Amino acid sequence: MLSRRAFLASTSTMLAGGSIASAQTAPTGTDWPQRPVRIVVPYPPGGSVDILARIITTNLKPHLPTATFVVENRSGAGGNIGTDVVCQAAPDGYTLIAATIGISAINPFLYRRLSYNAQTDLAQATLAYEMPNVAIVPAALPVNTLAEFIAWGKKQPGGIVYGSPGVGTTPHLSASMFTSRAGLEATHLPFRGAAETLPAMLRGDIHLAIDNLSSYIAAIRSGQIKALAVTTDERWPTLNTIPTMKEAGMDDFVVTSWANFAFPKGTPHPILDKLSVAMKALATDTAHQQQLLQIGARPLGTTPEETVAFSNRERARWEGIVKASGATLD
Repeated sequence: MLSRRAFLASTSTMLAGGSIASAQTAPTGTDWPQRPVRIVVPYPPGGSVDILARIITTNLKPHLPTATFVVENRSGAGGNIGTDVVCQAAPDGYTLIAATIGISAINPFLYRRLSYNAQTDLAQATLAYEMPNVAIVPAALPVNTLAEFIAWGKKQPGGIVYGSPGVGTTPHLSASMFTSRAGLEATHLPFRGAAETLPAMLRGDIHLAIDNLSSYIAAIRSGQIKALAVTTDERWPTLNTIPTMKEAGMDDFVVTSWANFAFPKGTPHPILDKLSVAMKALATDTAHQQQLLQIGARPLGTTPEETVAFSNRERARWEGIVKASGATLD
């Protein structure tokens, strides 16, 4: 039988060995990832966030050779359902979210109750991409510039009708901000995405949308609709005949949709850094840049610290815009 001293010594040895084994299996920046990483897209399949998440994670392979990403769509409640899933996940580096501007900067002021706090419950690793919005009108409308549209809209009995993919989205808030600043009487007509908004515009049910360029770039190029201005600070490279909002007469109107890649809080910082470095390298890849530009997006790559600072600035900015719109959701 072991003496008490021998028992304690053997127990200490086993505990030390267990601690060493645990430390060896803990995720670190050097050995991550060792198995597939789940990336939650908190929106339905086929939308811009889903498409871009799949393209980016596929193109990341040369810059993160051991990585395999599995996209999981967990849509509902403006992205809140999928976000809650990620916030509750283990902080081991194997659950990731494409956290959009809505999740990070708009929903906190739009929804009366949220089960998560994007600032404290997510560990932001890197910005992934940005997309401009574009002011579009039906091709049949007798206007060709933003100024002409404003003049035309002021003459319409009952004002104009604008569409968006839902209350509290950047297209809704962008159009609300625009019509208010332009002095237009306007009615908001929400849809369930561009698949409904575009046919409504072609039927003449709505007069305006300021929506994600990626959803309408094909219809603009085909001449089905007119693009009056983009909401970036510079002209969009693949549609450089379209003026910016500033060039079209609307100062201080730079609005982009964006997403960052974030893990559950507590994920080891070396993992965040490793993904950030890979994303920064991918953002400089010419083929990747062109692939995203053609569908209306621009690749990004930032450090975790830069990502947090950017999200905080956007959050402060959109708080006032949401409140001014009067939009609220349960």
